[in-house]
Amino acid sequence: MKLETTYENNNYPIIVEHDAIEYLDSFTKDYDKVFFIIDANVYHQFSKKIDTLTKKHHAQKIIIPAGEQTKTFAQYNQTMESLLSHQLTRQTCIIALGGGATGDFAGFIAATLLRGVGFIQVPTTILAHDSSVGGKVGINSKHGKNLIGAFYRPKAVIYDLNFLETLPYTEVLSGYAEVYKHALLNGKEATQNIEAHFSSDKQLKSLNQLDYYLFKGIETKLHIVVEDEKEKGMRKFLNLGHTFGHAVEYEHKIPHGHAVMIGILYQFIVANQMLHTEYDIQHFINYLQCLNYPLEIIPKLNFEDTYQFMLLDKKNNSEGIQMVLLQDWGSPIVLHVDKTRHLKAFNQLQSYFR
Repeated sequence: MKLETTYENNNYPIIVEHDAIEYLDSFTKDYDKVFFIIDANVYHQFSKKIDTLTKKHHAQKIIIPAGEQTKTFAQYNQTMESLLSHQLTRQTCIIALGGGATGDFAGFIAATLLRGVGFIQVPTTILAHDSSVGGKVGINSKHGKNLIGAFYRPKAVIYDLNFLETLPYTEVLSGYAEVYKHALLNGKEATQNIEAHFSSDKQLKSLNQLDYYLFKGIETKLHIVVEDEKEKGMRKFLNLGHTFGHAVEYEHKIPHGHAVMIGILYQFIVANQMLHTEYDIQHFINYLQCLNYPLEIIPKLNFEDTYQFMLLDKKNNSEGIQMVLLQDWGSPIVLHVDKTRHLKAFNQLQSYFR
């Protein structure tokens, strides 16, 4: 399966299939130096395959810590200085091989190395089906997640589904949150279809037909980012669940998708209160519990701490905290939510778990 961006220029392909890594040759042949920036966990799992790959492309490997812990100034400085020691030119290509954090980090390296070098995304997780598309790259600050970054398009996204077969279930859950988010943005029928297909942890663990839902998710995101690359308007809709979710993730260091699912649940409560929608909150709680999302963290959340992290969200403006809310199935809207409304919604969220 293949998709292509439709910007006025500098378009890139998104290849989603088993053995997609075989396409890498056609995108690296014009570079004089190639570097793989590799998630340590991915390298441990696929070292033989990756060593063969780097040898084939006459490339060098840089192994970085797995997950969000790699997205720091310290790691950025260490990696950048290591790369610059190789007397690089702009005919250099950085290949991100790993999950979403690896792609964010390696993309920011590529965007800032010599003011921009080639960049290819090779995502290895379900979660990265979302983050690898759209050109958002960056690192974290002590003040919050993804606050230092750039918009920088890759030359290609090569999504080899073979990498997904060894994912632990916690990674499957994290990635599924973004797949589910895309279904919500596509409407009630799409949401009911995905819930029916993945109705239990057993079915989700099987990954049966996941490639179809991944493709639909990428297609959904692609339609939005082509229309609004720099997040001036509708691209903000992709942050559904992320305002509250990022705050929980950054404060409690839980996987991104786990936090986003909690954020999605939270926005349903806010939508019911502000927009007078009638979403069945208990239905969504039951569904997340059927998939074994770790909702036990919710009673442990502290409102003031969480609220302070929400104040740092990138969507905010001088009027305060902005949230993406579903005003109807498949119809998102961005609204300001004041502190009083947040406290009311927060208390209601926690009331379901007492």
